[in-house]
Amino acid sequence: MSWASAPDFFCREAQRLGYVARSAFKLLQMQKQFRLIRAGASVLDLGCAPGAWLQVACQSLGPVEKGGAVIGIDLKVSYVSVSAKLRKFDNSDRFYGSIIMDSEQKVKVPSQHCDKRVETISADVMSLRMDQARGFSPQGMGFSIILSDMCPAISGITTRDSALSCELGKRALSLAIGKVSGKTNAEEFLGSLDPDFNKKGILRPGGNIVIKLLESEDTEAISQDILMSWYSNIRLLFVLVIFPSVGYLGDPMICQILQGSIQKGVLAEAQGHEI
Repeated sequence: MSWASAPDFFCREAQRLGYVARSAFKLLQMQKQFRLIRAGASVLDLGCAPGAWLQVACQSLGPVEKGGAVIGIDLKVSYVSVSAKLRKFDNSDRFYGSIIMDSEQKVKVPSQHCDKRVETISADVMSLRMDQARGFSPQGMGFSIILSDMCPAISGITTRDSALSCELGKRALSLAIGKVSGKTNAEEFLGSLDPDFNKKGILRPGGNIVIKLLESEDTEAISQDILMSWYSNIRLLFVLVIFPSVGYLGDPMICQILQGSIQKGVLAEAQGHEI
């Protein structure tokens, strides 16, 4: 299948199967290969609009009686209300104005492949506090898997786009395992991660995290360095995205997944998978 015809094919397939976007097939493929989402899991989907990964995540939870939850966060909203309601996160009188919970402002939960376990929230992930993010999880216990399909607005300037993509990826990682500084050098970036993620991050021990990165020399170096680092029994998947030509503004082609399972300081597995 040629590059030109592939997007149209997957768009038609997504429509036929009831998915809101062809990006559903990315997560379906990863779920098939790695079984990231287990029955009853708690899933956080960062950059969830238009909702294709919400659909696949909910399907992967199994029957409703198995439990589980899928929380989607995105800046994109379907309708902006004049009077926004603010969510109360605890029993105090504090409200957090950056989190908009008006029912008309959240990303719409797709009608197909989703059930009552799926909830969406309109928020800026870049300014979301750790305690706020943890408060979205069931019983405030954190998430067993974090999905980040966040992507900057593509300008066609490779260095700019990949740098912005890296910032979004680092933000997802910092929410998962602890604080990450704004440094861009791969070695410094690795050293800036807070190893005490069990206390500060929202990813549960033994959990999985998927991060999409626009492919560049920097993002590949960072992903490889992180895969070779020690974090207590978590699995990271880096979805590397490549565009067919410099300055291309259309939909990207997903080219490879880098996967690593790190346990007790030993890289158990690291390999590329084309999808």
